[in-house]
Amino acid sequence: MRIAVPNKGRLHEPTVDLLERAGLHLVDGADRKLYANTVDPDVTVLFARTSDIPEYVADGAADLGITGYDQVRESDVTLEEMLDLDYGTCRIVLAAPEESAVETVADFAGGTVATEFPEITRDFFDDAGVDVDVVEVSGATELTPHVDMADGIVDITSTGTTLRMNRLEIIDEVLESSVRLFARPDVVENEKVGHVSTALSSVIAADNQRYIMLNAPENNLEKVRDVIPGMGGPTVMDIAGTDQVAVHAVVEEAEVFEAITDLKAVGATDILVTEIERLVE
Repeated sequence: MRIAVPNKGRLHEPTVDLLERAGLHLVDGADRKLYANTVDPDVTVLFARTSDIPEYVADGAADLGITGYDQVRESDVTLEEMLDLDYGTCRIVLAAPEESAVETVADFAGGTVATEFPEITRDFFDDAGVDVDVVEVSGATELTPHVDMADGIVDITSTGTTLRMNRLEIIDEVLESSVRLFARPDVVENEKVGHVSTALSSVIAADNQRYIMLNAPENNLEKVRDVIPGMGGPTVMDIAGTDQVAVHAVVEEAEVFEAITDLKAVGATDILVTEIERLVE
């Protein structure tokens, strides 16, 4: 089975890191190589441009692809979304010059919109029932309204800072995107595809989770449970020869500070907090 992943750019390193954390360690994957084997003899990784990955998967060069949702929508191919990998988040927005009279999507009727995402842009305006002329550009999209090339733009943004620097304001959101795992429809039920999806999802599920272990008086167990209910309840084990119990539970990272304070207040001791590498629910 082949997985196509970004070969460079801001998505390359987090994608390779995710595969490594999921146990699909790359071997013989030096820089500039087009592919790498993994520790699983049945899984190979192909390196490709993010924009090419949807076609790689759709055409059968790869079985799975890790790329942005926006890239799949722009490629206009039919793939099955298996998993949102929860990084590389961004928005594609419709924007116009601050001094423009344009205030709504309908105000673009009969106008021109410049973009690097022509398919997404046409779909957006078609759904809105607004007729516009879509001009495809390959860069410097923010400049086009200021040199009379377009009335507005459809462009990608994370924080909106670049738009504001170019005196552009957001009129509407076109698309929300993140990096996701995609598969060809004919391989969705493949056993190995399921194994890969489970491995990746276990890493994502473990993010921002912590494992707490502690000792507590048995007669305070209900109070401990109230502090750390865990996933389906904490694990409780007797400590031989004592009136203490050992309690293990998974908690949100953001709740750890308060949980430790509350646990100590109900008599918990020997509290240990560790990271979780993978969590299969």
